[in-house]
Amino acid sequence: AVAGSLSSLAVAVWFTAAGVGATGIDNYGVIDIMDGQFVVDQLALYFMIIIAVVTALVTVASYDYLRDHTYQAEYYSLVVLAATGMSTMAASNSLVTIFIALELTSLPSYALVAILKDNRGSVEAGLKYFLIGALSSAIFVYGVSLVYGATGSLQLEAIAANLGGAGEMGGLLGLGILMLIGGIAFKTASVPFHFWAPEAYEGAPAPISAFLSSASKAAGFVLAFRVFTTAFPLEATTAVIGVDWTWAFVILAIVTMTVGNFAAATQENVKRMLAYSSIGHAGYVLIGLAALSTGAGEQVMGAAMMHLLVYGFMNTGAFLFVGLAEYWGVGRTFEDYSGLAKQAPFACAAMAVFMFSLAGIPLFGGFWSKYLLYTATIEAAADNAALLVVAAALVVNSALSLYYYSRLVKALWIDEPIVDRDRLAQPTGLYAAIIVAAVITVLILPAFGPIADAATEAAAAVVA
Repeated sequence: AVAGSLSSLAVAVWFTAAGVGATGIDNYGVIDIMDGQFVVDQLALYFMIIIAVVTALVTVASYDYLRDHTYQAEYYSLVVLAATGMSTMAASNSLVTIFIALELTSLPSYALVAILKDNRGSVEAGLKYFLIGALSSAIFVYGVSLVYGATGSLQLEAIAANLGGAGEMGGLLGLGILMLIGGIAFKTASVPFHFWAPEAYEGAPAPISAFLSSASKAAGFVLAFRVFTTAFPLEATTAVIGVDWTWAFVILAIVTMTVGNFAAATQENVKRMLAYSSIGHAGYVLIGLAALSTGAGEQVMGAAMMHLLVYGFMNTGAFLFVGLAEYWGVGRTFEDYSGLAKQAPFACAAMAVFMFSLAGIPLFGGFWSKYLLYTATIEAAADNAALLVVAAALVVNSALSLYYYSRLVKALWIDEPIVDRDRLAQPTGLYAAIIVAAVITVLILPAFGPIADAATEAAAAVVA
């Protein structure tokens, strides 16, 4: 699994460097597969890199976490299958292939959440995730059928080309688009389809919580970016349905980031806090879709993609630290984490990096990605004043997040232990994955400019 994910990462980076789909570069051009059902362009490659990196970190960390587990072969096979579905989703260019990729991602994910068969919480979380996921898949595929009924096509470019003839079916198309938004909102853990996330993340093995909250979320957003920029160009779609669909994402962004951060601030369970935090970050990324009606839409979408890349390292590392605490037999509350830094200073220093980066403290990757997103949103607000409210919500929620992130850092480094602990083990795989994620979270700063430019170019390619 590690070799496969690293090989996938190397190929994606190589094709990106070669200029596949790049603006102004035509070494290979956009790779078109199966008559346009799949496309490998800059957008697809960018998200394949995120998915491959998270998969590699999760599989390395799982070596120690699941050392005594009975179904290790099945576990790694399911991780690779889910990652394959996510990468396929990034390159899908038809609503049919998107749905197949979505299910290829979802079905292994349900099993992975429930793979701790002797743990009642894991099995219960897997069942809840499956039931809610099945409902969301039904909503999504019903939306696909309505879009097909209105446009007579499933391939994304063909849908856009046929919008002009769907004038009499504007209501049908509008309902289909709304259902597609619902299916995507579930995959990205956006309000009001977020309620599965805290249950699934808490019950799942911690590496799988990291996998779902980082790689799966990235896959959900690449799906949203491609569908709404390619199949539903704003002016043509608005003329048919009579509504600017970016307003749905303006509302979703504000509500999702607010609900996620306020819920996270009330948690006593560290894993649930991180789960609600991930919902808040989904709200930040939704700004990339909310601003597409403006002249600066490309920059905002590129900034949202940049935040997803940084988020992939800092959020994965944070959940893997929780996995390390579970490996040690530490409880799940803030109080249980008290004084851990006295026995595990390196791991706790890495966790402090993740927390401060997630909160957006300067000198860490999370600050620069949020700053880029904020400045791009302010620029876009010149064309849509509602984005000023979105930018204000971003600032307020980031300030609130500092409370609960710093609360965990305080427990680790300042509070006294509530129990005497034996000498803590040093699992190589978990430690390696956590330290690598922390180092990249910091070292991404010197390369921030080129990476941000690559994200903006990828966004510009599909928006154009």
